[in-house]
Amino acid sequence: MFPLDNDYKDEIFETVFEDAYHCFVVVDRHGFVTYMNNSYCHFLNREKDSVIGQHVTDVIENSRMHIVAETGKEEIADLQFIRGNHMVANRIPVRSKGVVVGAVGTVLFRDTKEWMSMNSHIKDLLLELEHYRNQQKGQYGATYSLHDIVGSSEKMNRLKEKVKKLATGDVSILLRGESGTGKELFAHSIHHLSERNTKPFIKVNCAAIPEHLLESELFGYQEGAFTGAKKGGKPGKFQLADGGTLFLDEIGDMPLSAQVKILRVLQEGEIEAVGSVRLENIDVRIIAATNQPLEKLIEQQKFREDLFYRINVVQLQIPALRDRPEDILVLAKYILHKITRRTGKRVMDIDDDVMNCFYSYQWPGNARELENVIESAVHLTSSEMIKLEDLPDRMRVADNRSNQTGSLQDILCETEKKAIRHALEKVNGDKSKAARDLKIGKSSLYEKIKKYGL
Repeated sequence: MFPLDNDYKDEIFETVFEDAYHCFVVVDRHGFVTYMNNSYCHFLNREKDSVIGQHVTDVIENSRMHIVAETGKEEIADLQFIRGNHMVANRIPVRSKGVVVGAVGTVLFRDTKEWMSMNSHIKDLLLELEHYRNQQKGQYGATYSLHDIVGSSEKMNRLKEKVKKLATGDVSILLRGESGTGKELFAHSIHHLSERNTKPFIKVNCAAIPEHLLESELFGYQEGAFTGAKKGGKPGKFQLADGGTLFLDEIGDMPLSAQVKILRVLQEGEIEAVGSVRLENIDVRIIAATNQPLEKLIEQQKFREDLFYRINVVQLQIPALRDRPEDILVLAKYILHKITRRTGKRVMDIDDDVMNCFYSYQWPGNARELENVIESAVHLTSSEMIKLEDLPDRMRVADNRSNQTGSLQDILCETEKKAIRHALEKVNGDKSKAARDLKIGKSSLYEKIKKYGL
């Protein structure tokens, strides 16, 4: 090895960073770009002078560099979607005297042709994975995974992280949330991530089964157990779910008589089919869901307290759509794409006035109501964009009347939040332009975006 001559330092820097095949970017602790090498600028089709000093989210789509600079948590080998391609990104915080002062990011690829070949290979693998997923759906009954739950708000991200931690165990989980929040999607996701994912996922809607049939539906029956019983008998939901997961949806509507028997199964791990004289050992994981206040039902003696504690080992609260408004735009676009792909109708986008209406609406039916509204609008619109006149009357009426209540400070904050959101949508997320339109400084805008979780 020859000693490093100071005369060569610039050439070494030029070779390692500027002429390297991989993309390289540096941001400060606020997420503003301080350096980007030639490879990255060329890939993004941007001039270097135009990106320095810009916030990284205005330069790189789906970037998380500002998050790493803020949290100090490195992200290695993360799959990032940039300009229609899956890229492998590394993001590492930079510390000075123990304090995070910025972050360094690399996107790995050698050249465009080689990367496109690699990207095609990844897409092929993803399609193959989807094929096997579809096969598993048909075989084991679980249709959805965590990737099907759309939303990147802080509340949803925290909830998804909890799901990942809890899924691998056998602990009973109680999913709570309003109707339409996606409790069933989370139940499917937990099963997919669990060690039981190759075993059945069986759903029981406790509110849909008549009380006199609930016992036979849950525990099955023997031949001749009652008039009309099938020859050879019929297995119940517990038998069908043996080794897998049993999802008890709307458990708050289960009659007390069935609650007693469910509790025994959970305590003893065995069931007795209707008309049978012997017990069967059963191994199931229970995931229950409800939109009812079970504690009040217990006070009213409509729900057993001992069963509540048995199913409520871990409780997950699914947030209402109005409590995570930052997810409304991405969820609406996702639903629109799904519906147009299914129906074949060419509707490309959602008007800004419609999005403002969506943000101000309270969504009592949550994501399910949003999907119904968009599907209705897709069929009603006569253009390629959903407009206000395509929405149900109840939403337009709600949008026209003032819903602002509370203190003056609350009203001002809500008005400011809506104004910033509208300005960002108007300029397709360009924060520099939004700041100019709002006639405020960029740093002030970033503070407000962080404050309101936009």
